[in-house]
Amino acid sequence: MTGAPRWLKPATDYGPLAVFLAAYWLGGLMAATAALMAATVVALGASWALARRLPTMALVTAAVVAVFGGLTLAFNDETFIKMKPTIVQLLVACVLLGGVVLRRQPLRRVLGEAWAMNDEGWRVLSIRFGMFFLVMAGLNEIVWRTQSTDLWVNFKVFGLSGLTLVFALTQMPLMNRHRAEEGPPEAT
Repeated sequence: MTGAPRWLKPATDYGPLAVFLAAYWLGGLMAATAALMAATVVALGASWALARRLPTMALVTAAVVAVFGGLTLAFNDETFIKMKPTIVQLLVACVLLGGVVLRRQPLRRVLGEAWAMNDEGWRVLSIRFGMFFLVMAGLNEIVWRTQSTDLWVNFKVFGLSGLTLVFALTQMPLMNRHRAEEGPPEAT
């Protein structure tokens, strides 16, 4: 988010997750679902107010949260909110892998300002992240279907985030190997 405070993106990305966890500890999964929905709206509002833009991924996530959170609360059935990470992970995987097939680079659009790589690097990184998100979707399905809600909440908050961070760090050698050369120095 160009021109936005540096803290905005992490706050809007992880703030709703922190609110979800706190609300779960205080009131259970239904309260946490309602809190997540409210925090997601606040995060979008903060993005708009401070950066004058709404990131595409944040909008997609907010739509999925609204639909699956709404279904969870309307039917008083926690199955829907437990499926939400699976749906988001599958959507991200489809966008990344579909981008490779269509010779587009959606990952470059998201990360390109932070890290310059050549086309092959973006292609390989997109494939790796696409496959990673497919695995994460499957893992979420296994955890929520076979474990307690307490364990699933901890997995959703700490496991998914932690595994994503570890996976991203393991991609640093690829990113360094395909780092794009800087352009010619500007004449002064």
